Amino acid sequence: MRRALVDQDLQPDEELRKRVGGRLELDIGVEATEEAVIEALDGASVLFTTSRLPISERVLEAADELEVIGKIGTGLDNVDLDAASELGIGVTYTPGLNAAAVAEYTVALTLAVSRSILQNDQLLEAGGWRNETDLSTSVHGKTVGVVGFGDIGSRVAAFFSGLTTDILTYDPYVFDEDTDITGAELTDLNDLLERSDIVTVNAELTAETEALIGASELDRMQESAILVNTARGPVVSESALIDALETGDIAGAGLDVFETEPLPRDAPFHDFDNVIATPHVAATTTESRTHSIDALVDSVFGMLDGDGAPERYTAVEYDS
Repeated sequence: MRRALVDQDLQPDEELRKRVGGRLELDIGVEATEEAVIEALDGASVLFTTSRLPISERVLEAADELEVIGKIGTGLDNVDLDAASELGIGVTYTPGLNAAAVAEYTVALTLAVSRSILQNDQLLEAGGWRNETDLSTSVHGKTVGVVGFGDIGSRVAAFFSGLTTDILTYDPYVFDEDTDITGAELTDLNDLLERSDIVTVNAELTAETEALIGASELDRMQESAILVNTARGPVVSESALIDALETGDIAGAGLDVFETEPLPRDAPFHDFDNVIATPHVAATTTESRTHSIDALVDSVFGMLDGDGAPERYTAVEYDS
C-alpha cells in the first residue's frame, strides 16, 4: 500500500481519511522545516499539504519515492513547481474552492477592526460599558480598495458592494470589463491607496507581488484608513506596517497571514489595540474544507491511476 504524508494543518482529517478509504496509509503530522519534511517523506508516495510546509527543490530531490503532491488551497508559493516538473512529481491543488470563505473573512476582519469589536468584547469582559469606549467607524459609505481581483478579490468586491461602498481595484492582469459585475473601478495602485478608506490585500504571492505594500505604499494611505491582509504575509512588508501603525500613519489592520507562520508570541502585532491578528484561518470553514478535500483526493487518485486531475486543478502533470 502506498504511504501518504499529511500536513496536520489539513483539517478535518476525518474527511481526508473518509475520502482516502483504504487506498493510502496516512501518516499525519510533521514540523515545518526542510529537514523534518525530508525525513517524514522517506518512503512516501503522496504528500497532502497546506501552505505551511516548505516543499523546496532540496526536499523534492530527497523524496525519491514521491509521486504526487496534493496542495489544498489556491497559492502554490511554498511548492517548487519547476523542481517538481523536472523530477516528474505531479502537483494538484484546489484553486477557487475556498474563495468565498476567504472573501467572507476579509469582510469580517474589516468590520471587526472598523467597529472595534474585539476591544468592546474585552471592555465588557473587564466590567466596562459603552461610555468607556471610543466611537468606532462605519464601513457603510466608505471607499474600499481591493488589491488583486482574482477569485477572492472579485468576491470581496461583491460582498462589499452590499454595504453601499465605493470599490476600487488594482490588478494589472484584469480589464475594465472584468470588474463590471461588481461595479469596481479599475485603477493603479497609488490611486487606490490614496483614495481608499479600507485596503484589502487579495493578491497571490509571486516575485512580482512580494513586498508590494511597503513603506512608500503605506505612506500613501490615509491616516484614517485600515489595511486587511488575507492573502500571503510577504505581500505586505511587516516592518513597514509596524512602523506605520506605531506612527499613526494608518488607523489599524486586520491580519490573517504573516511573513513567519505561526506568528511568534512576542510579535509586535500583539501589542497594538487597533490590530486584529488571526492564525491563517480565513479559508478554513467546514464547508470550504470539506469541498476542497474531496476535490483534492479525487485529483490525487486521478493522477495515481493515470486518469489525470482536472485541468483547472493541475499545476504539474504526472505521467504514472
